[in-house]
Amino acid sequence: MTSRLADVEQTLDLPPGYTLFALRELGDAFAHGCEIAASSGAGTLVWVRRYDLVEFAVVLEPDEALVSARRAFFAGMNALGDAISSHCPPEREVSFDWPDAVRFDGGLLGGARLGWPTDCAENEIPAWLVFGVILRAADMAHVEEVPAASGVALLSEGFEMIDTNAIIESFARHLMTGFDQWRERGFEAVARDYLARLAVGKAGERRGIDVNGDLLVRTAAGKEPPERTSLVAALARADWYDRQARGPKLG
Repeated sequence: MTSRLADVEQTLDLPPGYTLFALRELGDAFAHGCEIAASSGAGTLVWVRRYDLVEFAVVLEPDEALVSARRAFFAGMNALGDAISSHCPPEREVSFDWPDAVRFDGGLLGGARLGWPTDCAENEIPAWLVFGVILRAADMAHVEEVPAASGVALLSEGFEMIDTNAIIESFARHLMTGFDQWRERGFEAVARDYLARLAVGKAGERRGIDVNGDLLVRTAAGKEPPERTSLVAALARADWYDRQARGPKLG
Protein backbone atom coordinates (compact mmCIF):
# COMPACT_ATOMS: atom_id res chain seq x y z
CA MET A 1 0.00 0.00 0.00
CA THR A 2 1.29 3.46 -0.85
CA SER A 3 0.08 6.96 -0.08
CA ARG A 4 -0.18 9.72 -2.68
CA LEU A 5 -0.22 12.52 -0.13
CA ALA A 6 3.14 12.58 1.56
CA ASP A 7 2.37 15.31 4.07
CA VAL A 8 -0.62 13.45 5.54
CA GLU A 9 0.23 10.74 8.02
CA GLN A 10 -0.78 7.35 6.67
CA THR A 11 -2.68 5.29 9.20
CA LEU A 12 -4.77 2.81 7.20
CA ASP A 13 -3.50 -0.74 7.00
CA LEU A 14 -4.86 -1.95 3.66
CA PRO A 15 -4.30 -5.34 2.01
CA PRO A 16 -1.93 -5.67 -0.95
CA GLY A 17 -3.48 -4.40 -4.17
CA TYR A 18 -4.85 -1.19 -2.68
CA THR A 19 -3.38 2.29 -3.09
CA LEU A 20 -4.32 4.90 -0.52
CA PHE A 21 -5.16 8.46 -1.52
CA ALA A 22 -5.79 10.57 1.59
CA LEU A 23 -7.74 13.83 1.54
CA ARG A 24 -8.10 16.51 4.16
CA GLU A 25 -11.38 16.87 6.04
CA LEU A 26 -13.10 19.14 3.49
CA GLY A 27 -12.55 16.61 0.69
CA ASP A 28 -15.23 14.53 -1.02
CA ALA A 29 -14.07 10.94 -1.39
CA PHE A 30 -16.67 9.89 -3.96
CA ALA A 31 -16.27 12.92 -6.20
CA HIS A 32 -12.49 12.70 -6.05
CA GLY A 33 -12.59 8.96 -6.73
CA CYS A 34 -14.62 9.55 -9.89
CA GLU A 35 -12.26 12.33 -10.92
CA ILE A 36 -9.09 10.23 -10.70
CA ALA A 37 -10.52 6.77 -11.48
CA ALA A 38 -9.44 6.72 -15.13
CA SER A 39 -5.81 7.44 -14.27
CA SER A 40 -5.47 5.83 -10.85
CA GLY A 41 -6.79 2.36 -11.63
CA ALA A 42 -8.43 -0.44 -9.67
CA GLY A 43 -7.79 -0.63 -5.96
CA THR A 44 -7.33 3.10 -5.42
CA LEU A 45 -8.99 3.91 -2.11
CA VAL A 46 -9.75 7.58 -1.46
CA TRP A 47 -10.11 8.40 2.22
CA VAL A 48 -11.21 11.62 3.90
CA ARG A 49 -9.55 12.13 7.26
CA ARG A 50 -12.20 13.48 9.64
CA TYR A 51 -13.50 12.54 13.06
CA ASP A 52 -17.25 12.87 12.52
CA LEU A 53 -17.63 10.71 9.40
CA VAL A 54 -16.17 7.51 8.01
CA GLU A 55 -15.87 8.55 4.37
CA PHE A 56 -14.09 6.68 1.60
CA ALA A 57 -14.43 5.47 -1.98
CA VAL A 58 -12.77 2.67 -3.92
CA VAL A 59 -12.08 2.42 -7.66
CA LEU A 60 -13.09 -0.82 -9.43
CA GLU A 61 -12.37 -2.03 -12.96
CA PRO A 62 -15.14 -4.41 -14.11
CA ASP A 63 -14.77 -6.93 -16.92
CA GLU A 64 -18.39 -6.96 -18.09
CA ALA A 65 -20.83 -4.52 -19.67
CA LEU A 66 -22.17 -1.66 -17.58
CA VAL A 67 -25.69 -3.09 -17.54
CA SER A 68 -24.52 -5.99 -15.36
CA ALA A 69 -21.30 -4.54 -13.95
CA ARG A 70 -23.33 -2.30 -11.65
CA ARG A 71 -24.04 -5.40 -9.57
CA ALA A 72 -20.62 -4.72 -8.03
CA PHE A 73 -22.61 -2.33 -5.85
CA PHE A 74 -24.01 -5.29 -3.92
CA ALA A 75 -20.55 -6.75 -3.32
CA GLY A 76 -19.60 -3.38 -1.89
CA MET A 77 -22.67 -3.27 0.34
CA ASN A 78 -21.96 -6.78 1.61
CA ALA A 79 -18.37 -5.84 2.42
CA LEU A 80 -19.58 -2.76 4.26
CA GLY A 81 -22.12 -4.74 6.27
CA ASP A 82 -19.56 -7.38 7.15
CA ALA A 83 -17.00 -4.75 8.16
CA ILE A 84 -19.43 -3.05 10.54
CA SER A 85 -20.64 -6.38 11.93
CA SER A 86 -17.12 -7.58 12.63
CA HIS A 87 -16.49 -4.63 14.95
CA CYS A 88 -19.90 -4.02 16.52
CA PRO A 89 -21.03 -5.14 19.99
CA PRO A 90 -22.69 -8.58 20.20
CA GLU A 91 -26.30 -9.06 19.17
CA ARG A 92 -26.55 -5.81 17.23
CA GLU A 93 -27.97 -5.89 13.70
CA VAL A 94 -26.68 -4.32 10.49
CA SER A 95 -29.40 -4.06 7.83
CA PHE A 96 -30.02 -2.37 4.49
CA ASP A 97 -32.81 -0.32 2.97
CA TRP A 98 -32.98 -0.76 -0.81
CA PRO A 99 -30.53 -0.28 -2.24
CA ASP A 100 -28.01 1.94 -0.49
CA ALA A 101 -28.95 2.80 3.10
CA VAL A 102 -27.15 1.20 6.05
CA ARG A 103 -28.96 0.83 9.35
CA PHE A 104 -27.57 -0.18 12.72
CA ASP A 105 -30.17 -1.61 15.09
CA GLY A 106 -32.76 0.15 12.94
CA GLY A 107 -31.17 3.59 13.10
CA LEU A 108 -29.86 5.21 9.93
CA LEU A 109 -26.07 5.03 10.04
CA GLY A 110 -25.13 6.07 6.49
CA GLY A 111 -25.06 4.67 3.01
CA ALA A 112 -23.27 4.07 -0.25
CA ARG A 113 -23.36 5.13 -3.87
CA LEU A 114 -21.94 4.01 -7.21
CA GLY A 115 -20.43 6.05 -10.04
CA TRP A 116 -19.40 5.21 -13.61
CA PRO A 117 -18.34 7.14 -16.75
CA THR A 118 -21.22 9.24 -18.04
CA ASP A 119 -20.36 8.45 -21.65
CA CYS A 120 -20.39 4.67 -21.21
CA ALA A 121 -23.21 2.86 -23.01
CA GLU A 122 -25.09 0.08 -21.28
CA ASN A 123 -23.56 -2.59 -23.54
CA GLU A 124 -19.99 -1.30 -23.14
CA ILE A 125 -17.48 -2.28 -20.48
CA PRO A 126 -16.92 0.77 -18.28
CA ALA A 127 -13.33 1.86 -17.74
CA TRP A 128 -14.10 2.19 -14.05
CA LEU A 129 -16.68 2.11 -11.29
CA VAL A 130 -16.42 3.96 -7.99
CA PHE A 131 -18.11 2.67 -4.84
CA GLY A 132 -18.40 5.38 -2.19
CA VAL A 133 -19.37 5.20 1.48
CA ILE A 134 -20.30 7.64 4.23
CA LEU A 135 -21.06 6.50 7.78
CA ARG A 136 -21.69 8.72 10.77
CA ALA A 137 -18.89 8.30 13.27
CA ALA A 138 -19.78 10.99 15.81
CA ASP A 139 -23.12 12.24 17.08
CA MET A 140 -24.21 15.42 15.25
CA ALA A 141 -27.22 16.15 17.46
CA HIS A 142 -25.52 19.26 18.80
CA VAL A 143 -25.41 20.84 15.34
CA GLU A 144 -28.52 22.91 14.65
CA GLU A 145 -30.77 21.88 11.75
CA VAL A 146 -28.76 18.79 10.87
CA PRO A 147 -31.16 16.14 9.53
CA ALA A 148 -28.67 13.46 10.59
CA ALA A 149 -29.35 14.18 14.25
CA SER A 150 -32.19 11.65 14.29
CA GLY A 151 -29.93 8.84 13.07
CA VAL A 152 -27.25 6.86 14.88
CA ALA A 153 -23.47 7.19 15.00
CA LEU A 154 -20.74 4.63 15.57
CA LEU A 155 -19.29 6.33 18.64
CA SER A 156 -22.66 6.42 20.39
CA GLU A 157 -23.60 2.84 19.51
CA GLY A 158 -20.94 0.82 21.28
CA PHE A 159 -17.96 1.47 19.00
CA GLU A 160 -16.19 3.75 21.51
CA MET A 161 -13.27 1.36 21.91
CA ILE A 162 -12.89 0.82 18.16
CA ASP A 163 -10.74 2.92 15.88
CA THR A 164 -13.29 3.75 13.18
CA ASN A 165 -10.52 3.53 10.57
CA ALA A 166 -10.52 -0.21 11.28
CA ILE A 167 -13.90 -0.41 9.56
CA ILE A 168 -12.34 0.85 6.32
CA GLU A 169 -9.49 -1.64 6.64
CA SER A 170 -11.96 -4.44 7.27
CA PHE A 171 -14.11 -3.31 4.33
CA ALA A 172 -11.10 -3.57 2.00
CA ARG A 173 -10.49 -7.17 3.04
CA HIS A 174 -14.16 -8.17 2.86
CA LEU A 175 -14.50 -6.60 -0.59
CA MET A 176 -11.69 -8.78 -1.94
CA THR A 177 -13.35 -11.83 -0.39
CA GLY A 178 -16.68 -10.85 -1.92
CA PHE A 179 -15.29 -10.63 -5.43
CA ASP A 180 -13.54 -13.97 -4.96
CA GLN A 181 -16.90 -15.43 -3.94
CA TRP A 182 -18.51 -13.96 -7.05
CA ARG A 183 -15.88 -15.51 -9.32
CA GLU A 184 -16.02 -18.92 -7.66
CA ARG A 185 -19.74 -19.28 -6.89
CA GLY A 186 -21.46 -16.80 -9.18
CA PHE A 187 -23.37 -13.63 -8.43
CA GLU A 188 -26.18 -15.58 -6.76
CA ALA A 189 -24.04 -15.93 -3.63
CA VAL A 190 -23.48 -12.17 -3.53
CA ALA A 191 -27.19 -11.49 -4.05
CA ARG A 192 -28.17 -13.92 -1.31
CA ASP A 193 -25.91 -12.24 1.25
CA TYR A 194 -27.22 -8.79 0.32
CA LEU A 195 -30.88 -9.85 0.41
CA ALA A 196 -30.37 -11.44 3.84
CA ARG A 197 -29.73 -7.95 5.24
CA LEU A 198 -32.44 -6.18 3.25
CA ALA A 199 -35.35 -4.92 5.34
CA VAL A 200 -38.08 -7.54 5.64
CA GLY A 201 -40.99 -7.13 3.24
CA LYS A 202 -44.42 -8.71 3.22
CA ALA A 203 -44.87 -12.24 4.50
CA GLY A 204 -44.25 -14.85 1.83
CA GLU A 205 -42.45 -12.56 -0.59
CA ARG A 206 -39.58 -14.01 -2.61
CA ARG A 207 -36.88 -11.57 -3.58
CA GLY A 208 -34.07 -11.70 -6.08
CA ILE A 209 -31.70 -9.45 -8.01
CA ASP A 210 -31.89 -9.43 -11.80
CA VAL A 211 -28.90 -9.55 -14.12
CA ASN A 212 -29.07 -5.75 -14.45
CA GLY A 213 -29.20 -5.22 -10.68
CA ASP A 214 -32.93 -4.54 -10.36
CA LEU A 215 -34.75 -5.84 -7.30
CA LEU A 216 -37.37 -8.48 -8.15
CA VAL A 217 -40.16 -9.20 -5.67
CA ARG A 218 -42.59 -12.06 -6.20
CA THR A 219 -45.74 -12.59 -4.16
CA ALA A 220 -46.32 -15.75 -2.19
CA ALA A 221 -48.62 -17.07 -4.93
CA GLY A 222 -46.01 -16.32 -7.57
CA LYS A 223 -48.53 -16.22 -10.43
CA GLU A 224 -47.99 -12.60 -11.44
CA PRO A 225 -44.80 -11.17 -12.99
CA PRO A 226 -42.40 -10.00 -10.28
CA GLU A 227 -42.48 -6.40 -9.15
CA ARG A 228 -39.32 -4.72 -10.41
CA THR A 229 -37.48 -1.84 -8.69
CA SER A 230 -34.77 -0.21 -10.76
CA LEU A 231 -31.23 -0.08 -9.37
CA VAL A 232 -30.23 2.67 -11.82
CA ALA A 233 -33.14 4.90 -10.80
CA ALA A 234 -32.36 4.36 -7.13
CA LEU A 235 -28.65 5.10 -7.59
CA ALA A 236 -29.54 8.31 -9.40
CA ARG A 237 -31.07 9.48 -6.11
CA ALA A 238 -28.23 8.14 -3.98
CA ASP A 239 -26.91 11.57 -3.08
CA TRP A 240 -29.43 11.40 -0.23
CA TYR A 241 -26.84 9.64 1.91
CA ASP A 242 -24.43 12.51 1.48
CA ARG A 243 -27.04 15.02 2.60
CA GLN A 244 -28.30 12.85 5.44
CA ALA A 245 -24.86 11.97 6.78
CA ARG A 246 -23.30 15.40 6.40
CA GLY A 247 -26.27 17.69 6.99
CA PRO A 248 -25.47 21.31 6.06
CA LYS A 249 -21.87 22.03 5.13
CA LEU A 250 -19.76 21.47 8.19
CA GLY A 251 -16.65 23.13 6.81
